[in-house]
Amino acid sequence: MNVMNPTHRDFWFLPLGGCGEIGMNLNLYGHAGHWLMVDCGVTFEKLEQRPGAGNQVEMADPGFIANRFQALSGIIATHAHEDHIGALPYLWEQFRCPIYTTPFTRNVILQKFRQHGVDAPVITVNPGDSLQLGPFCIDWLPITHSTPETHALLINIGLGSVLHTADWKLDSAPIIGAAIDPALYRALGRRRIDAVVCDSTNATRAGHSVSESELFAGLLEVIRSSPGRVVVGCFASNIARLQTLGNVGYVAKRYLGVLGRSLHRMIGCARAAGYLKENFNPVATGDLGYLLPSETLMMATGSQGEAGAALHRLAMDSHPDLNLAAGDHVILSAKTIPGNEAEVEALVRTFEARRIQVTLAEDSSRLLHASGHPCADELRQMYEWVKPRVAIPVHGEARHLQRNAEIARAAGVPVQLLGENGDLFDLLNNRVQQSAAAVGRLFLDPDSNRLLPVRRER
Repeated sequence: MNVMNPTHRDFWFLPLGGCGEIGMNLNLYGHAGHWLMVDCGVTFEKLEQRPGAGNQVEMADPGFIANRFQALSGIIATHAHEDHIGALPYLWEQFRCPIYTTPFTRNVILQKFRQHGVDAPVITVNPGDSLQLGPFCIDWLPITHSTPETHALLINIGLGSVLHTADWKLDSAPIIGAAIDPALYRALGRRRIDAVVCDSTNATRAGHSVSESELFAGLLEVIRSSPGRVVVGCFASNIARLQTLGNVGYVAKRYLGVLGRSLHRMIGCARAAGYLKENFNPVATGDLGYLLPSETLMMATGSQGEAGAALHRLAMDSHPDLNLAAGDHVILSAKTIPGNEAEVEALVRTFEARRIQVTLAEDSSRLLHASGHPCADELRQMYEWVKPRVAIPVHGEARHLQRNAEIARAAGVPVQLLGENGDLFDLLNNRVQQSAAAVGRLFLDPDSNRLLPVRRER
């Protein structure tokens, strides 16, 4: 395999980020002298030597494709999560090609670009569209996840085809957007798909993920039983969760409040794309302190204990618009991301020291959070629908990738290819060339405002 230049006989997959780790996704497909980029995200790393400094934003070193930017046919953003689009404002100048994505994700990307002074073409693609970028024919296949308009991609070059799942789950009632369409994916099984490049985040979890629609009852019960103010911490990009909280507030007869800049920004992007139109009328933030505690329900950023976020400021009693008191209730409707346990525990202790009740979704007997990634049964189902010749697990650590491969094998997929960032996957000949491309990480140095390589002592 000549990694420098794929020929018309080649169809390659080359991950620069997100394979062997969770986050920082940057994927390349190569054919006939051209490359296609799918996603360009960040990850957040703690700096143990700088306690209290917050997390450092890191991204895949794009050197391999930046040095070949003239061969880059385009960039596709599959959805609006930071680990899939967060690096675009920092790296786009090295690529200088159009970005293609759906309306909600486009709104989010353009807002980021405005903040960073980036003037890049971001082209709208509608669900179900087909797109020709160089030698790549891409069908956009709606798939359910925890942010709107997430799409899997069917990438076809004539010689072969690959289903790039992006992040996904099988949700029959996702609250926002269309439910998963089994017929769409069963139809792929009749087309002889060569490979599936597949999300592995929850591969080690048995069973099936929880539907977003199942959370309404649990959240309503907990909020109705709370005599004081209720603050729900959640991820700003989970627009379906925001809609559910709007529905809960409407039924519970509580005014809705929004605390946190990223929540306000995401709500604006969602409304511009046509979402959050019913039962979602937040009151002005400055008015929240004048409402009776029993009639308020607030959404807030900072469910991972981030310093400076709305929940942290509420815990420290330093929020400019609202003060919590004993008897109020904080609900963390989000999973604690591995590595953030200490910050979340500190946040909980601070609230509880002030006699403010805290309920963590992962510790509750009620359903208060739903993952956006497929568990083992969903992976098996997808492989049985699509019937690929090859399974390539990505978006996970080594144990997740291995378990995903085992599920694919048990579901009848003949070949499973395992690798990591920088490995070159030959999709037509079932081969992996290890360390074919140099990989690494970059971070934005706050002192010089330059992207610098990450160097850590082992």
